[in-house]
Amino acid sequence: MSSVAQVFALSLLALGMFIYPQEVLSSAGGGLALWWRFVLPALLPFFILSELLMAAGFVHFLGVLLESFMRPVFRLPGKGAFVVAMGYTSGFPMGAVLTARLRQAGEITRVEGERLLAFTNNPSPGFMFGAVASGMLGKPSLGIILSSSIYLANLLVGFLFRFYRVTPSPQHSVRLPSFKRAWQEMKVAQAKDTRPFGRILSDAIKQSITTVLMVAGFMAFFSVILQLLNIWHVTAFLATLIHIFIKIVPLPILHTFFNGLFEMTLGCQGTIQAVSGLNHQVALLALLMGWSGLSVFAQVAGFISETDLRFFPFVVARILQGIIALGLSQLFLLVAKVPTSTLVIQVPYTSALFWNTWQASSFVFIGMMIFLFILALVQQPRS
Repeated sequence: MSSVAQVFALSLLALGMFIYPQEVLSSAGGGLALWWRFVLPALLPFFILSELLMAAGFVHFLGVLLESFMRPVFRLPGKGAFVVAMGYTSGFPMGAVLTARLRQAGEITRVEGERLLAFTNNPSPGFMFGAVASGMLGKPSLGIILSSSIYLANLLVGFLFRFYRVTPSPQHSVRLPSFKRAWQEMKVAQAKDTRPFGRILSDAIKQSITTVLMVAGFMAFFSVILQLLNIWHVTAFLATLIHIFIKIVPLPILHTFFNGLFEMTLGCQGTIQAVSGLNHQVALLALLMGWSGLSVFAQVAGFISETDLRFFPFVVARILQGIIALGLSQLFLLVAKVPTSTLVIQVPYTSALFWNTWQASSFVFIGMMIFLFILALVQQPRS
């Protein structure tokens, strides 16, 4: 964006905030309420834990143990497995924060950082199971379908990015996992950090609070932007414009879709209200959560701004994940035989549905991981 366009956009935003102070107050409060209810308790403990684990050398320990899996499948060092694990369990922007940390420490190359960034940013399990499946949809069993679609789509994106910027270079020798070697690497990493545990803990808490407060700022700011866009009917205009060319998609769905492009949580809430069919609800929810929203984009851009990591591959990965997650969600609905009606399901059937969905998703997930591993071994990494 040019400097003139940037000044114009910021001036327009400031004008809107002066004209609609009450709407700005309510939207910012709503964004902070979501942060307080879902993001803070989900992220802060994991941020502190990740800082402590990194200081304890656990990244190096895990890197040695999982090198033989991460290198053939994703063309990444084993240390990337720590980012994958933390990103999948705590949700975004944990993946971006840890990827930037590894890149700043020189543990991964620029290309490896961009590959890692592409598939380590997801909604947290708590958000998918608690906020969306249980809270918004009122069907906890659908959390398995949504989470399986998102996570498996992300792993497929990670596998596709193993072909990203492959250059001829000496092959990395893949060694078998060794607990002894992993332990030695961890002890060496611990020896390099001479801080006492009390200092490590206080630094971890301080860094984590700073990071999670930054996330709160992003959520509040983008909630205000989206509210102003709705007041000015910008999203409604975009939805109407697209509806002229794609009449098969109802206008309320397009409006919800554009809201979700800006802010994922508000898009998910609007999806439940605007879409009636369960298949369509799950499809749009998977698409929006795979895309993640411009609010998350801004968070990721902020966290990698102090590194040389390029942002465009992350955008491509989010587009791919949204599309793949949409397709997988419909596949899981067919395999699990979930009814498409929105009627209330009896408790015994809900338990059976939860187990059947979990079983079907687990088989597909394990089968896909085995397939990716075998395919990667056959091709043999070149970098």
